[in-house]
Amino acid sequence: MKYDISALGNALVDTQYMVDHEFLSEIGLEADSMTLATPEEHAPIIKKLEEMGAESVSDCGGSATNSLVAAANYGSNCHHVCRVADDKDGNKYLESLQIAGVKHIGVSKEESDLPTGKCLIFVTPDAKRTMSSMLGISAFLGPKDIDYDAVQNSKIFYIEGYMVTSDENFSAVTSVLENIGGDTLKALSLSDAGIVNGFKDKFKEIESFGIDMIFCNDDEAVAFAGTENLEKAIDFYKNQSYMIAITKGSEGSIIIKDGQEIFSPAVSITPVDTNGAGDMYAGSFMHAYLKGHSLQECAEFSNYASSKVVETFGPRLTPDGYAAVSNKLRKS
Repeated sequence: MKYDISALGNALVDTQYMVDHEFLSEIGLEADSMTLATPEEHAPIIKKLEEMGAESVSDCGGSATNSLVAAANYGSNCHHVCRVADDKDGNKYLESLQIAGVKHIGVSKEESDLPTGKCLIFVTPDAKRTMSSMLGISAFLGPKDIDYDAVQNSKIFYIEGYMVTSDENFSAVTSVLENIGGDTLKALSLSDAGIVNGFKDKFKEIESFGIDMIFCNDDEAVAFAGTENLEKAIDFYKNQSYMIAITKGSEGSIIIKDGQEIFSPAVSITPVDTNGAGDMYAGSFMHAYLKGHSLQECAEFSNYASSKVVETFGPRLTPDGYAAVSNKLRKS
């Protein structure tokens, strides 16, 4: 195989702000959710934040990107299918992938009036994150942007759940799934409970192609199973053919595979910012899995990796931070 992990996801430049719940109410956002926005809707919010002098950090993000950056820093050979505009943010994004060691082959820039996607991330004192995403040109990533040779020659093909929100993005997902070989594991992130509830038919269509791995939090797990609570969702997943990893924040994570439930406790920390925790978990898990570790070991390593992100402001670690986390896996 040419790559360890290939992923399909939105290319978004993230700007993260520390705010209070009152600010979220003022701009009409529900806490701990993700909503889609236009550049025109972002403009007054950004102006208000600048006037407030809100603490912020900016980096090239996107859920799948964060997972790939983690895995690449550990040593996995990663490839990303994404789309940016030929603008300042787009150039910054591709440079960021290159620095992280994530390959990007195929269409990377195209003339368009649409900008590179952006995401405003609001972190409240309880460490929860609320997101407002402007997809920009990323919404038009389609089958023509895919390097099929790269994806088909990957050990894992990882699908960012947000791909269901755009018809063009979704056609890219199904195009790969229709052409991918049986030697490639198919992994899916559910991304957001509201997205799962709003696009259930598309998620079920992805599932019908024979998904091997699903990554989600407890709310997303309940939404995808269509049950009343997590306990019933777990019973549902015990009867499915795929493996599912369910993160529960400070309560650790649960892996369900072949009817068996594997629990891994959380690492005790003082949370600062939960943004990127799920991305870190998925990227860490896939890397450890491909290295031949047991599901228990994969979960323990991923819990530890996620805890390091939650202790910091921002969805990623420094190169030294990733190296320290990687050493934890080598010693396990």
